[in-house]
Amino acid sequence: MSRVNPVRKIIHTDQAPAPVGPYNQAIVASGSMLFVAGQIPLDAATGELIGTSISEQTEKVLQNLLAVVEAGGSDFSQVVKTSVFLKDMNDFAAMNAVYAQYFGDENAPARACVEVARLPKDVLVEIECIAMVP
Repeated sequence: MSRVNPVRKIIHTDQAPAPVGPYNQAIVASGSMLFVAGQIPLDAATGELIGTSISEQTEKVLQNLLAVVEAGGSDFSQVVKTSVFLKDMNDFAAMNAVYAQYFGDENAPARACVEVARLPKDVLVEIECIAMVP
């Protein structure tokens, strides 16, 4: 039996890649908090990997993340937490340079950044976030 949960809204946009498994792009909880699944550097229309360098891939990941955040009724100024997953921590500085273009320094969200053994489709970076919905 299926029930509608008024405090949980599933978010989907064609402006970011469709999930590659049993999860949603994002969920708005209680109408005020947006939990966005990790985004990887895939083209939303083709599903193809975009970029070979960490800078190119980070740029596409953040574009995808922004598309989902906006579809959830928010924007990057409302992001309170990000988690960055890197294939190689030696890519931190290059990833951080692109990340700073989107989040800046003064009002940047809290963040965790970890190196992982492997990411979906062998990408170099994946980023997820939590945002407030104004």
